[in-house]
Amino acid sequence: MNQILGNELQFQPRKSPPSIQKFKLIFWISFSFIIICLIFYFFIQYNAWQKEKLSQDLANSFEIRNLYSNTNDYIAKKAIANIENTEPFVIGLLKIDKINLMYPILSTTSEELLKISPCYFYGAMPNKVGNLCIAGHNYANQTHFGKLSSLTEGDTIQIYDLNSNKVDYTIYQILDVKADDTSCLSQNTNGNREVTLVTCNTIKGTRMAIKAKENR
Repeated sequence: MNQILGNELQFQPRKSPPSIQKFKLIFWISFSFIIICLIFYFFIQYNAWQKEKLSQDLANSFEIRNLYSNTNDYIAKKAIANIENTEPFVIGLLKIDKINLMYPILSTTSEELLKISPCYFYGAMPNKVGNLCIAGHNYANQTHFGKLSSLTEGDTIQIYDLNSNKVDYTIYQILDVKADDTSCLSQNTNGNREVTLVTCNTIKGTRMAIKAKENR
């Protein structure tokens, strides 16, 4: 009898110590969390890539159609899909060769449109007398206005309007302003043409305003 009981005890499966079971549970929870985070990250990146592609398609379409348009009053108007209650269109093109930036200027500003391209915010229309104010996101991946901090006074900004005219503007002032400070949007330009680019300073929590005036 003792021999039989000894054999039964000998072949009983060993249970893992509680510490190993706990380790396995933590491992699988952590692994699942990492997978979810990766899926979320790639979803965000893919969504951003789609919006960037749409922006560049609009910019390229604007540039090509203006080059080959036979009329001076050609309007590059294009609705943007999946945006409710808005009918934005391209009113011009913004280029800054120094930082390899080229984006269409959308006709109105909203949070959804700012994810696609810089937007007309306030003031004069492209290449008209006054201060054309353009708002854009300061993305960490260097798209949109993410590289504006590399600009200095004396650099050139180019604006194309809907009549295919290009005007060069020289940066004369770079400001760091509070979010509620609207002085940089002033339309008092003494009859000159100016451009103001506005974006967030994510480090200081303020806004960067880059002001430029027409070359003469």
